[in-house]
Amino acid sequence: MPSESRMTQHLDPRSPWVLSTHDLGKRPGTMRQMTLSLPAPANLGVDMIGVPKDAEVELDLRLEAVMEGVLVSGTAHAPLAGECARCLDPITSDIEVDLQELFFYSDEDASEDDSLLDGELLDLEPTFRDAVVLALPLSPVCREDCEGLCTECGIKLAEAGADHRHEKIDARWASLQGLISENDNDQEK
Repeated sequence: MPSESRMTQHLDPRSPWVLSTHDLGKRPGTMRQMTLSLPAPANLGVDMIGVPKDAEVELDLRLEAVMEGVLVSGTAHAPLAGECARCLDPITSDIEVDLQELFFYSDEDASEDDSLLDGELLDLEPTFRDAVVLALPLSPVCREDCEGLCTECGIKLAEAGADHRHEKIDARWASLQGLISENDNDQEK
């Protein structure tokens, strides 16, 4: 009897990321190639960058029946949007990831972390989500030589110029700063 943690909710065949393997049957060696364009799922990314919800994801897939289940392999191409980790400017880009997942026919052959078919249906979204999140940069930058923001005033260092500086006064000497100004005024008189 399957463990309670392995019990899956039934997949909705109308969901865009749920694919039918009906035409493959359970005949090892049977194969089907597919090219799909699907809407990106929500919340797909890391703090600074991700795939926008409902953005068009291009998939080039190969579904192949094997003894244990259905092997899905291929590539996915999606747009990225986020912000530079250094200067906080918006950035856009693309990502291409390789996908490969074996969806087992039954949980008898599968280990705890393996994917299972729900009848003849498989859900490709978790596989796609894992591949994209692992491939995303944790600190994306708009340019490799982006200087970021000034830690004192927050201005973009690229726009500030090379002579951008802040006078740093040691807090221990700050009270003496006023004496220098007063002393200079006394000498001018």
